[in-house]
Amino acid sequence: MSDAIKHECGIAMIRLLKPLDYYIKKYGTPLYGVNKMYLLMEKQHNRGQDGAGVANIKFDVAPGTRYISRNRAVGSGAIKEIFGKINSKFEEVHKKNPDKLQDAAWLKKNIAYTGELFLGHLRYGTYGGNSIENCHPFLRQNNWMTRNLVVAGNFNLTNVDELFNQLVELGQHPKEKADTVTVMEKIGHFLDEENEALFQKFKKEGHDNSTISALIAKHIDVQRILKDASKKWDGGYAMAGLFGHGDAFVLRDPSGIRPTYYYADEEVVVVTSERPVIQTAFNVPLEKVKELTPGHALIIKKDGTYGEKEILAPLKKTPCSFERIYFSRGSDADIYRERQLLGRQLTPAVLRSVDYDLKNTVFSYIPNTAEVAFGGLIEGLHHYNNTVKKHKILQMGSKVADPELSEILNVQPRIEKIAIKDAKLRTFITQDAQRDDMVAHVYDTTYGVVKSGEDNLVVLDDSIVRGTTLKQSILKILDRLGPKKIVIVSSAPQIRYPDCYGIDMAKLGDFIAFQAAVQLLKDNFKENLLDELYEKAKTQVDLPKEEIVNVVKEIYEPFTAEQISAKISELLRPEGINAEVEIIYQTIEGLHNACPNNQGDWYFTGNYPTPGGNKVVNKSFINYMEGKNVRAY
Repeated sequence: MSDAIKHECGIAMIRLLKPLDYYIKKYGTPLYGVNKMYLLMEKQHNRGQDGAGVANIKFDVAPGTRYISRNRAVGSGAIKEIFGKINSKFEEVHKKNPDKLQDAAWLKKNIAYTGELFLGHLRYGTYGGNSIENCHPFLRQNNWMTRNLVVAGNFNLTNVDELFNQLVELGQHPKEKADTVTVMEKIGHFLDEENEALFQKFKKEGHDNSTISALIAKHIDVQRILKDASKKWDGGYAMAGLFGHGDAFVLRDPSGIRPTYYYADEEVVVVTSERPVIQTAFNVPLEKVKELTPGHALIIKKDGTYGEKEILAPLKKTPCSFERIYFSRGSDADIYRERQLLGRQLTPAVLRSVDYDLKNTVFSYIPNTAEVAFGGLIEGLHHYNNTVKKHKILQMGSKVADPELSEILNVQPRIEKIAIKDAKLRTFITQDAQRDDMVAHVYDTTYGVVKSGEDNLVVLDDSIVRGTTLKQSILKILDRLGPKKIVIVSSAPQIRYPDCYGIDMAKLGDFIAFQAAVQLLKDNFKENLLDELYEKAKTQVDLPKEEIVNVVKEIYEPFTAEQISAKISELLRPEGINAEVEIIYQTIEGLHNACPNNQGDWYFTGNYPTPGGNKVVNKSFINYMEGKNVRAY
């Protein structure tokens, strides 16, 4: 994706179903759980560049023994730093008392991260600071084991203000108005209530306090806690939690917006944000990995029993299609096929754009994540080319002969690696004029493969959000090669609306598609529509979110997708370049055809799966009209 956007976040959970001694004897190491957690997190590193964290809970330890461990770090090297610290504890034992590495009881008593429950998190923050305090997992600590809570998640809630006020009404005093804190305290409040209700129940039955603690741990109703806590949540989430006594859960939002997968056998239960990492880390086939049902929680009890329980009634399933286009790793079997099809479907539009001239067209892609979709595009071009060749050869009939035959057969799509990002180059100059010049050198180009003044140059991208990098850098770089026409192809449709479920696309005015629509209104003397819609949005501000209607859709209604694409091409073409510029987008129909099971398309269509989405898009529009360059949630 030439326009870098951020995504929040990735989770990994492991529940070891056997005692530590089992893994030492079978696998020869007390680090079985640690090593698997490292693999799950490293294989999802694409989901977290801002920080990471790992927590572990030991079961059945003596009072006075630390049983919850947590380590967090910031930056792209966070995973390495965290596991370096964890492993150093075992390395020290290896140096001083190597025999102790086979002693499960001693290790569990003396060394951290030898417990049965692991929770890992990868942070790719959409906003807020990147300090250690922003990194999950979060802890809510208490001297009562059953009141301790560890939470991490991949989520954004649209109604944090509403949930914050509910906490205040309960008598709480949250330390900040953030969805993570709100979620933690919501679950924590009902965890406390569950504890208190069970305590009173068992007290009336005549049990002493020590016995009551064990009974509470056994009888805590995780399903009820989550039902009460999540009633008013509006957003996309995959929420993972550990209770101090050993119960655990992963809860998915009712629309299935955020991805969640799990696998279980007699040794482990494991949960991640992406399916292939489980397949790789545990060497299991695709069909063994299950997708968590929307609105359900996978609940793992301390006794090792587990299962899905409905928490919220599932809604129409609308998983995030951006996961398929860009965010999730392309090694997933379904995602790989979907990205190929996204590219292949663009073949007709690309051929029309270059007037079907394969001989004088060079094809490439930016960035590396677009490679699979590019492969699909090339597959489509080969199919077209073979059809043309067949037709021409058949037309020759019995007169088939060289050199005409060789000339027909030699025509192939010209595939080249045109632009390579220079990972070493950093833009440290802040003044706009000089900074633009630096940005224009972030990519190296391959010279000598484009015939100046003769060739078209087609470059595939995952998506075009703001278009800033295209205008400031890529188009200028490509123009240096001398093509007569540059065609930028997006495997995603036009991004027209802000996201509010975890992707860093919150400001409507940033989107080049929105800018193009506004300019078209002005070109057609219809810009008064903006003022009308501003007033319409303002009248809805105080309505319940369920009654709010997305007014921004009306901005796009007067124009076809082709008209908007043409205006985008005009807006993004830098001054002073020689080549003609055309930008081609995937269609909505094409997206749905390629990704039939992941039709969460609100950033393209404005069809938000939760009421909070309409509230956010209208707020974003109000901010734009009032000149406020701030987030809408």
